[in-house]
Amino acid sequence: MSKAKTGSVWEDREVLFDLPFAYLKLRPGEKIFDRIEPIEDTKGNSGTKGRMVVTNLRIIWHSMSSPRINLSIGLNCVLSTNTKVVNSGLRGTTQALYMLAAFKNNRYEFIFTNLSPNCVRHYTSVAGVHKAYAGSRMYRDLKLRGAIIHNKHLRILPLEKICLHEHSLWNLSSDSGNLGTMVVTNVRVVWYADINDAFNVSMPYITIESISIRDSKFGEALVFVVRQTSGGYVLGFRADPRERLRPLLTELQALHQAYTEKPIFGIELTWNNENPKSASDDIEELEEIGEPRGEMGPNLYLASQLAQNKGEGESQPVYSPYLGLAIEPLKEGFTLKSLFEVQTTS
Repeated sequence: MSKAKTGSVWEDREVLFDLPFAYLKLRPGEKIFDRIEPIEDTKGNSGTKGRMVVTNLRIIWHSMSSPRINLSIGLNCVLSTNTKVVNSGLRGTTQALYMLAAFKNNRYEFIFTNLSPNCVRHYTSVAGVHKAYAGSRMYRDLKLRGAIIHNKHLRILPLEKICLHEHSLWNLSSDSGNLGTMVVTNVRVVWYADINDAFNVSMPYITIESISIRDSKFGEALVFVVRQTSGGYVLGFRADPRERLRPLLTELQALHQAYTEKPIFGIELTWNNENPKSASDDIEELEEIGEPRGEMGPNLYLASQLAQNKGEGESQPVYSPYLGLAIEPLKEGFTLKSLFEVQTTS
């Protein structure tokens, strides 16, 4: 695991394998668009029936008999989707979904076969959600000098609402500063120069690490620290009079916190003119993936133990009569015998 469950959004930007169950549950703002079974991961787990869950951030696949065998493919990592004739372990020669993804200088090929005859929903769902994701990047990506202003007005996104409109704010990116206007919405913070609105920045809250007031060579400044994954910028703004900064900071921090608790990722789809499922139903459905079916195997136990130790610090070893050795204390509900057994379920 490269990131904790909480904190920055990693689900759409990583390709991960055999995750602990907690990492397969929906994060705030994540919702399911489709849930399809039985699906075979033909390249990695040929002959195994599985379930595909398509959310607004990623594609999850897990084995039906052993959910600890799973994949999480972030939509931002997907390079292309196509169909391909393959030899399935369960269906023989058939047409399957072929997906190419990239993460950390590695490329991955995934082949998913729908075991239901004449069903192509796994392909249409993935292709449709990926297209919607690619078309809504303004909700999630920092943009410099974009075509976001028209006639001195912000081009509003479909789910966006303007919350604040602040004039006479100086961008401190140059020695002299640039006078401009800041537009704050429920999705992002936008600033543009008054004399040239093509000189602008759009910062979705998802890209912002922190907002504070710091001292600068221009006096007190409102400072936005952008996450390293979004460029790692530090952007400063000065207000006249400077007494405006404190109330503005309070408003911005409140909006940033509200977004963090309930993010708006901007990927919206409806199938066959049906209303999307409620968020509570989505969470309950995805939690089915997190229900252990039989004993946890040693790989998943170790992964979950490592994740726990990162938060709690290292624990002291204890003597095990079973092995005659000093070992790390076991998590509640586990035995050494269970960790050395391989158990399958139908």
